[in-house]
This record gives sequence, C-alpha cells and structure tokens, in this order.
Amino acid sequence: MDWTWYLFRFDGRMGRALLWQALLIVALLTTLLDVIGQIIHLSNADGSLQLSLKLDFDFGLGDLFKLLDHRVYPALTSADRGPLILRTFGTALFLWIFLATAIKRLHDRDKSGWWLVPFFLVPGLFNQFSDLVPDSHWMLPVHLGAGMLWLWGLVEMFCVPGSVGDNRFGPAPLARIEDTAAPSATSAKVWDQSREIEFVPPRASPPGGMHVKRSA
Repeated sequence: MDWTWYLFRFDGRMGRALLWQALLIVALLTTLLDVIGQIIHLSNADGSLQLSLKLDFDFGLGDLFKLLDHRVYPALTSADRGPLILRTFGTALFLWIFLATAIKRLHDRDKSGWWLVPFFLVPGLFNQFSDLVPDSHWMLPVHLGAGMLWLWGLVEMFCVPGSVGDNRFGPAPLARIEDTAAPSATSAKVWDQSREIEFVPPRASPPGGMHVKRSA
C-alpha cells in the first residue's frame, strides 16, 4: 500500500475498510499522545502520577473545535501548556489525515470534498458552542438538524458502499486492485512442444527421427 497516498493525499477514491482503518490508526496515535502529555505533566495536584488511557474515535476533531473556543484557555495552568502544545501539533496532523481519507471516501461516493462542511464542520461547531445558544423551543429544530447532518455524514462515509464502476474521481478502488493483480498481456508465450516437433518416418530423407518444424 502507498501510505503517502493513503494518509496524506487527496486524489482518487477509497473504500469503507480503509477509512475504518485510518480511524483506528488515529485513535491509537491519539492515545499515545495522551500518555506522552500526561508524562510531561508528570503528576496531578496531590503529587502522584496517574495515567489514563482513552481511545478517541473521532480523528481528534473534538480537540480541533476546542482550539477554536477561546474560553478554554484561561482555565489552563502553566503545567498544562506543554501537553497543550503537543496536542495542538497532533491535532493538526490528525486533521490532515482526516481530510485526506474522508475526501477520498467522499470521492468514492461520487461526492465533492466540500460535503465535509455540512457533515462535520457545521455539527462540530454547533456542538462546541451549543451552550451559547438560547435555551428555547424554537432552537429544537436547529439541534435536530445538526444531529441529522452528523448522522447522515456518518452513514454516508462509514456505512454506504461506493458508486459502481468509474466515476468523475477515478476508477473504483477494487477495480484498481484487480487490474494490478491481473497478469501482464505481454507475458512470454509458452512453447507448445507438441506443436513444434514432428516425427519423420525412417524411409524419408533426411534420416528419420524427431525434427523441429521449419515454420518454428
């Protein structure tokens, strides 16, 4: 597999299985960064070291929306700045991987990468800043709309198979694999011994025996 294309490039199409695999890879990397950040932090308020493991199955998008919320920063102490910087670099990397894999998956559904805006950007921003929205009955459709957009994107990208055959973004992922595995048309022709050798009777001239045909 071309890992550079898989995790960092935006061209072509990608099936559901590779998107689930990318999600697992990012979840494991996120957990590793959490452990490193906790080691940098060293200890909590009572002076003891407590390590907690948390698998984050959303490509770290929750942390991305937190970075856009200025209300998070005043509560940080000096001990939290090191893990925050580490988390910021990790979030940038995970965002790139998410965009690269999600856009290729949308291409497989014959959709533009701009569908990520209603599928994930709008619901994510609404969820982060929902506490600022007035608590009234007329906001209920907005809440439901954001939830439906997120659910639609989840089903569209992780559950529904890609379009059949080629589309405007390229050939189907399985077809590309089959073409790569197919034998080459220019492979060497196998020599058929029964077609190229003839037996000459002993009474014929030159002396009888087994000879190669002249046409061969």
